[in-house]
Amino acid sequence: MNNKFQDIINSDKPVLIDFFATWCGPCQTLIPILKQVKDSLGDRISIIKVDVDKNQELASQQQVRGVPTMMLYQNGKQLWRQSGVLSKEEIIQIILDKIN
Repeated sequence: MNNKFQDIINSDKPVLIDFFATWCGPCQTLIPILKQVKDSLGDRISIIKVDVDKNQELASQQQVRGVPTMMLYQNGKQLWRQSGVLSKEEIIQIILDKIN
């Protein structure tokens, strides 16, 4: 997953990564919100979900201490990171502020 992760975050297109767990209530709340974000932004962004239980080494390397944790990358650089649930509007605003 690590090489794949590097390939994903090195993209010219902004990538929002959602570190989540299946047992996490707030993570489940975020699923439809991220779908709305993707519907709103379309091809301007990629959204990748990473299950921390299945990718413990990657989660550890990224210092994910709580879920959900979202990270925004572009060209290999982390532009933003936050844990917890945000609204669709907040997430879109953050993405647009960071990539423009």
